[in-house]
Parts: sequence; structure tokens; C-alpha cells
Amino acid sequence: MTSRHLIVVGVDGSEGGRRALEWAVQEAEERGSTVRAVTAWSWDGLEFGPVTATNPEEAKQRATRLLAKEIEALPPEHVPVDAEVIEGAPAEVLGDRSRSADLLVLGSHGHSGMRHTVLGSVSEKSIRKAACPVVVIPVPAQAAVPSTSPGPR
Repeated sequence: MTSRHLIVVGVDGSEGGRRALEWAVQEAEERGSTVRAVTAWSWDGLEFGPVTATNPEEAKQRATRLLAKEIEALPPEHVPVDAEVIEGAPAEVLGDRSRSADLLVLGSHGHSGMRHTVLGSVSEKSIRKAACPVVVIPVPAQAAVPSTSPGPR
């Protein structure tokens, strides 16, 4: 007996969000699941994050375009992806959406200026609020920075 599972994935336009979406779609294909891609937006008059705007309606429109662009960039012939753009703090929105999900998928780092050792601040907060299992997709390590010390002679 098979049942339909729901995979919710947080998408913010970052490489981490993009990799999380790709992974969620691949997992959904293997499990016979459905995917709901979620982008959270807010507007407080400050320019912050991947979606900056001069008013709340513009912030919502930019978030909607960002999510549509990420879904359109998926490889052809992928499982259908339900798009949801929600006003609110990302961790709160994802925690809320995880209540109806079988799996929550996140990128390890997004657009936040804060860097933690392993997780970004939104991923860390979302994990704490999640009501279902969470998968965190890592972003590959950046190319090694050349050493300033002299090499062997």
C-alpha cells in the first residue's frame, strides 16, 4: 500500500535553497510524493534579504517571481511543484507548514548575513520549530582559499 507524502521545501533564491528544492523534487520522484515549495516574505521598510521592495505588495510580488523562477529552473519532466508564498518570518512560516508535511527540506545556508558553523540561522530556527523530520542539504564548500604561507622550497 502506498500513500501520498508531502515534502515541504524552503526556497529563498540562494544556492542552499536551490539545492534543497532540487533534492526535494528528486526525493518526491523516488517516493511518489508531492512537493510544496515555500517562500516567506516580509516588508518592514528596510532593504534586507533576497527580496527588497518599497512597499508590501512589491515585496510579495518579488517573492512570487523569485519562487516561480526557481521552480522554472528545475530540470524538465520533474514532479509537479506547488508554490506557496507566505508573509512572515521564514522559520515561523516553515515551522507552521511542517505541521502538514511528512518531510521538511532546507538548505544549510541562505541569504542571512549570519554564518554558523554548520547551519544558517533560518535553518537552525526551522529545525527547532519543525513538526516533522527535517533534511538539511549542505552547500558545497567553497574553493579553498590559497594559503599566504610559502610553499615547500
